Amino acid sequence: MWLLLWYDTSMANEYPRAILFDLDDTILDYSGGVDRTWSGVCAFHAPAVPCDGARLQAAIRQAAQWHWSDPERHRAGRLDMRTARTQIVTQALRTLGHDQPALARQIAHEYSDARDRDIAPFPGAMDTLDALRECGVAMALITNGAAAVQRAKIDRWGLKAYFPCMVVEGEFGVGKPDPRVYHFALDKLGVSPREAWMVGDNLDWDVGQPQQLGLFGIWNDCRHTGLPPDSPVTPGRIVHSIAELV
Repeated sequence: MWLLLWYDTSMANEYPRAILFDLDDTILDYSGGVDRTWSGVCAFHAPAVPCDGARLQAAIRQAAQWHWSDPERHRAGRLDMRTARTQIVTQALRTLGHDQPALARQIAHEYSDARDRDIAPFPGAMDTLDALRECGVAMALITNGAAAVQRAKIDRWGLKAYFPCMVVEGEFGVGKPDPRVYHFALDKLGVSPREAWMVGDNLDWDVGQPQQLGLFGIWNDCRHTGLPPDSPVTPGRIVHSIAELV
């Protein structure tokens, strides 16, 4: 019994031949401070609507939920986030009885600029990539979004040095959860699905679809929300930071 327990524990600590990583909210903290940033921008511009900042922010949140709920709007929007945010704010202002396209564009762009300034790797993320590279784990980066935007993040944080394979939706032509994305990365790394993990914060794209292809799916619950009780996806493992991988 003791030998069996020892064997299981050691196997749990072994690394696969390859790990596929998501970028935003997995390596880079992209959603942290969203409410705080929107609050500041809305408070500043609310008098021009006119309304109070909290009401403007609530209208934007409601418009955003509607906008991102549609798969096709989501696909188009993530390839041009500034336009998508402008559309969201425009809709929010209209629900408040104000059609002000110029103001909507200003609010959306100021928010986008603030988010771009605030983005940074999660604590321990870069150390984790260093450790995995030293252990000989092959790594690929799979990220949805526009090529220029995602490449700017990759260059800013020197991520190219860690990933011999990087699949950016705006360059590749399709993004997660299209199976071609994962297969391309696996082929580039020369591994089979059973030899690889996929790690990310999106339950469907980073866990569910990879699991269907045979990968081991790890959900990065970076916001500590917990697995939704009605989730159709059951991660092979749940972490709150990729630092837990090492």
